Amino acid sequence: MASIIDDLTRSIEDVLPPFPREGVEPAALRVVPTANPSFGHYQFNGAMPLAKVLRKPPREIALRLVEGIQGSPWLERAEVAGPGFVNLWIERPWLAARVERVCRDDRVGCERPGEGRTVVLDYSSPNVAKPMHIGHIRSTFLGNALDRMHRFLGFRVVSDNHIGDWGTQFGLLLTGFRSLGSWEAMEQDPMEELERVYVEQSRRARENPVLREEAKQELVRLQQGDEGNLRLWQRFVDASLKSLDKAYRRLGVSFDETLGESYYNDRLPGLVDDLVARGLAQKSEGADVIFLEAEDLPPFIVRKSDGGFNYATTDIATILYRVDRWHPAKIVYVTDERQQLHFRQLFAVARRLAVPAELEHVWFGVMRLPEGTFSTRDGNVIRLDKLLDEAELKAYEVAHRLNPGLEEETKRSIARQVGLGAVKYADLSQNRQSTVLFTWEKALSLEGNSAPYLQYAYARIMSVFRKYCEQHGVPRVPEEAPVLLQEDLEVQLAKRILEFPDFVQRAASACRPNLMTDYLFDLAQLYNRFYQNVPFLKAREGVRESRLVLCGQVARIVRTGLDLLGIEVPERM
Repeated sequence: MASIIDDLTRSIEDVLPPFPREGVEPAALRVVPTANPSFGHYQFNGAMPLAKVLRKPPREIALRLVEGIQGSPWLERAEVAGPGFVNLWIERPWLAARVERVCRDDRVGCERPGEGRTVVLDYSSPNVAKPMHIGHIRSTFLGNALDRMHRFLGFRVVSDNHIGDWGTQFGLLLTGFRSLGSWEAMEQDPMEELERVYVEQSRRARENPVLREEAKQELVRLQQGDEGNLRLWQRFVDASLKSLDKAYRRLGVSFDETLGESYYNDRLPGLVDDLVARGLAQKSEGADVIFLEAEDLPPFIVRKSDGGFNYATTDIATILYRVDRWHPAKIVYVTDERQQLHFRQLFAVARRLAVPAELEHVWFGVMRLPEGTFSTRDGNVIRLDKLLDEAELKAYEVAHRLNPGLEEETKRSIARQVGLGAVKYADLSQNRQSTVLFTWEKALSLEGNSAPYLQYAYARIMSVFRKYCEQHGVPRVPEEAPVLLQEDLEVQLAKRILEFPDFVQRAASACRPNLMTDYLFDLAQLYNRFYQNVPFLKAREGVRESRLVLCGQVARIVRTGLDLLGIEVPERM
């Protein structure tokens, strides 16, 4: 079933006069919820942009529209306000009937607009031979939320973790490990040892140009297939993948593919030769370069003068591989803002190669510490496992203080769900393009607009259900009882329930999970007002069951919405 906003928008469009569609943005003609209930339940503001196209006063257009929708089964009343705003009040029985339909729909009213389309999602993509740290969480959490939303909307999603297993850091690691590394330490904690070697060798190379040049040469030898370098590199990668798998399991994140940069290494010489043969790449100072002056972009180097390849070459090969293997309608890259130029260059090259897939760079603001940008090379990072340990510990302390009688296993489970949920939500609830200043207090917040607030709202509803079942001696609450919308708060809650599909679609299409968190937080706040001001279990029969149905739909949406963000909900808190 379509969202209520889609249905109301279509009803409005049916009575609009003909106009050139390219003259008005579709979003400007959508019905929107009102910010103030005194102005109705919904509002149509399209008369203003239509006035420019139709060359008529916006209020005249609005009045004709109100006349045209009279008699609609969903309309209680409509009025024109100001220069041409159309305020809409919805019939309560019509709203109630829609809620009842949602109760019978296992997808909470959401359609599958993505059916038949494939989307490749490239996210997380950490560099191996380094432990995951807080700088990795934005791409991982954001990408996984988009992954889940697109699957829910019916898309065939291919999630590909394009790990950095072939980059410049390996030149430093190869030279550094031979002079600084310890195989005994590798056995104890491989990621800590590799990080130690990398940080120390990076420091030495900054001070010694000879070491920097040695690292570059070892990287080229690796790329050209030197057996000794390959053996050592493989040990670094194997240890890293085990560490990454452990971290992803803890985060509840999984991928369909993990094809790192090294996977494409054998394809690179032939790719560059083909680019040269087609006239797309040219020699410049010994390097093979794609010039992008027509796009007002800097040159894209695809083979360096020393014969080595780089990210540009690998990323071109990756696009061609993905298109050939999965035939996607769209490929989405989730990385930080510092790679915007790179992807503009890459997409320009893809257009010259006539790549049929739509390419999108979903960029996000970098995360910083109060003292500045963190860097593994400088050794000033906060490891992800430490962050998650702190989150679970804080959540456990709260659970133990509030419910000391709970079984230890239950408290540990709640602490895991609440702690990890708090960390994920703290990141996803922000505008992804904002720079994030990391603080422990904010990352571990259990109050306000946070995952624990929503998890508690869900647990509170489960508690109400248990009390109802105990009082009436039944195994479960009624899920499809007739819905009666008598109080204004019931109408507001019903309306918000029916808007869920629209927010899922908007969050996925705009690649902005914060639209979903804003919606869920608003829904939970509204539910809490409903809970505090409207009697549930003590209401008369019929009304009581109707209100429990509304509670049940709120619980379904909170559970579903948080699942789309990769966050679990405990039954008790």
